[in-house]
Amino acid sequence: MAEKTEDETVTGTAAATAVEPDAQTAERPEEAVAGPEDTAAEEHEEPAGAPFGIGQGAAAVVSAALGLVSLTGGWPGTVAAARETLVGQLRTAADASVATQIKEVYGDAWNTTALWGGLFALVALITGVVVLVRPAFGAPGRTAQAPWTRSVAWAGVTLGVIGLLLAVLTYTGVLLGLPAAS
Repeated sequence: MAEKTEDETVTGTAAATAVEPDAQTAERPEEAVAGPEDTAAEEHEEPAGAPFGIGQGAAAVVSAALGLVSLTGGWPGTVAAARETLVGQLRTAADASVATQIKEVYGDAWNTTALWGGLFALVALITGVVVLVRPAFGAPGRTAQAPWTRSVAWAGVTLGVIGLLLAVLTYTGVLLGLPAAS
């Protein structure tokens, strides 16, 4: 094997770098000659692959969460129902009929729980619909949404519709109405 001297190695390396173009300028030769004004304009432009729709994704998640709360109940509904139970107990006389006691103590609390569930469901439904129709009113070049955003928004809309339906049925007494006093 032949050994290279230090001068031959340096000369060989210098020759290799002089012959081979820089990898970045070889791929994009127009950027190699760009002036300072060209690079300043590029700094303010958003890259083509940059994420967008973060607000829409967050709204979709909020919609699904509110839809879930409408089905399972939330703290405001629980507190309002407990308050209605207390108010019903205070308003009902000790010698009132059983039907009056059931209605005042339990019926109003039951309806309050249904109202709060319906409120959460309605907000979930509206938020999900807004997320789904938002691309139609956005910038012309930005009409696409991330697939997960649309999926979660549809989940929020679905849970909102189910929650609203259950709230209406519960409030009207069609679903789990108060027991009749005999």
